[in-house]
This record gives sequence, structure tokens and C-alpha cells, in this order.
Amino acid sequence: MTTPKRYELEDAQWDRIKGYFPPYRTGRPSSLDNRTALNAILWLMRSGAPWRDLPERYGSWKTVYSRFRAWVSSGLFEQVFLELIDDLDMENLSLDSTIVRAHQKATGAKKTPNVWSKIKLLD
Repeated sequence: MTTPKRYELEDAQWDRIKGYFPPYRTGRPSSLDNRTALNAILWLMRSGAPWRDLPERYGSWKTVYSRFRAWVSSGLFEQVFLELIDDLDMENLSLDSTIVRAHQKATGAKKTPNVWSKIKLLD
């Protein structure tokens, strides 16, 4: 068992989903296997790097990109996600604080009279 590099799948993770990936036998054999292509895509998505900055160990960025587009259009990622949806991964859980509402006075906003108090002052 080899230790995966950063952002790459472990052997047990790959064994669980490898049946969803199609074999590539059209034309000449591909130099890029499905696991390496998926690891390249994961590296790109997690690092935020552009396609052209893909490390050489993953092969040509154009090959990885074309494989990514084929998998997206075939719905492969949706099938994999549906397989894995029941597994809760609390390690990567993220809560967004923008949904929490606070009273305007709790934000430190300057207190100004509202419109109705201005109308009463004019009377």
C-alpha cells in the first residue's frame, strides 16, 4: 500500500468507486488511467490552480480536461456522489456564518431614529 500524495485518493476509496469509471479502449490505449485522471481533477479542484498548472506527474492537462468534460457530460460524477452520499465526513464540514442573523444594534451600527419618529417630530 502506497501513501497517497496530497489531495489523492487512498486505495480503499478508489476500490469503492472504480467500477463507475468506463474503460478507455477507443483508438490507441490511453497513457492516463482513470485513477490518475481523477486524482489530477481532485488536485485541481482542491488546490484552485488553473488547468495549465497541473503537475507533470498527472500527464497532459489537455488529456485530464477532456476526460473531466466527458465524465461531467456522462453524469459519472453524479453517480459517484450518489454512491458516497450516505457517508458523513465531518472532517470537511463547513458552516457558513452568513446565515446567522443578528439584531442591527448587535452589529455596532449607529443608532438613528426611524422614519416614524421623524414624522412625529414634524407634527
